[in-house]
Amino acid sequence: MKYAAWLNAYLLAKPGATTDFKEEWQWQRYSVGGKLFAALMHPSDKYDPAYAEKDLLNLKCDPMLAELLRKEHAAVLPGFYIDKRCWNAVDLDGDLSEDALKCMIDDSYRLVFAKLTKKLQQEIMQANA
Repeated sequence: MKYAAWLNAYLLAKPGATTDFKEEWQWQRYSVGGKLFAALMHPSDKYDPAYAEKDLLNLKCDPMLAELLRKEHAAVLPGFYIDKRCWNAVDLDGDLSEDALKCMIDDSYRLVFAKLTKKLQQEIMQANA
C-alpha cells in the first residue's frame, strides 16, 4: 500500500479522531464523536473483483461529488459494503494522488463532524486546543 507511511497518522491527526479494529469485518475504523468517517480494509477474493484483494479506504462523500470522483479517477469506486450513494472506496494502490486522497479524507471528516451535536463539536475542539 503506497500510502501506509502517513495514512494512519493523517487520519488520527483529525480533532477527536479515534480508531478501532472491527474483528469480524477486518476493518480498521476511524471515527469522530462515535461516527465513522473512514475505514481501511482488504476484502478477500470472495467479493466482487472490483474490490477483491485491494487495499481500500472507505470515505464519506457528498453524493453529487461521489459520482464525479468515480468518473474522474479509476481508483475511486462506490463504497465497499456501505451506502454507495454517499461513500466511496479508494483503491490505495491506484492512481489517485496523495493530495487528492488527503482532500477526500478532509471532506469525509468535515461531513461527519458537521453532523455531530454542537455541544460535542465544541467538546472535541476544546480538547484539541
